[in-house]
Amino acid sequence: MELQSWRGLDLQDQSKSNVRYWAVVPAAGVGRRMGASIPKQYLTLAGRPVIDWSLGLFPDHPRIAGVLVALDPEDGFWPRTAFAEHPRVRRVAGGAERCHSVLNALELLVREAEATDWVLVHDAARPCLRREDLDALLATLSDHPVGGLLGAPVHDTMKQAAEDGGVRHTVPRDALWRAFTPQMFRLGLARRALRAALEQGHLVTDDAGALELSGFAPLLVEGHADNIKITRPEDLPLADFYLRRQGRLA
Repeated sequence: MELQSWRGLDLQDQSKSNVRYWAVVPAAGVGRRMGASIPKQYLTLAGRPVIDWSLGLFPDHPRIAGVLVALDPEDGFWPRTAFAEHPRVRRVAGGAERCHSVLNALELLVREAEATDWVLVHDAARPCLRREDLDALLATLSDHPVGGLLGAPVHDTMKQAAEDGGVRHTVPRDALWRAFTPQMFRLGLARRALRAALEQGHLVTDDAGALELSGFAPLLVEGHADNIKITRPEDLPLADFYLRRQGRLA
């Protein structure tokens, strides 16, 4: 798929010495666990598709140069979303798994962006990201040699299950975190790490995992626990509650 120019933007006028920030949103999944007739990113949340909420903070953020949304080539829902015609949002071809979709976007982005530019990968079904957490991630990682991700320490007691469903043992939670998105890494580094992971047969479920396989230690940046991912039907009313509590809904 050819990379089209950003509508209404002249990226050639921007100094190559200035590091830019890009957002990548993998959205080619079908969300089987939701049991819905449409992909979960298009389910209605507070009157809008979930993906509208998930994308909402990025296109007009002053530090984000552009947003790439990786979609199934046959996706017919996207044109009806709020950001389908936004000048800073561009559609690219998704892949079979999340990691393939992210890599497709990075392979296209590398044609016009610098390897030292930052890429923020955010889940299409994670609609409750707070602006303050996004800004904290940008500020904390701007000079970090690797990059990192939003997350939150685990507070529940964690059990490891045996094959028969019984408890094998209790997992110490002191150093356990829940991994959120965005996950933010240098474009060149993220691209190399994802390619290496796939070449080794690892279908990593998040971008930090690819960096870890390459021997890097991404930084955990604590965010709010309401940055949930829509996975099951009961998550939709919970996300509605969180959006209202954040003041994003009347």
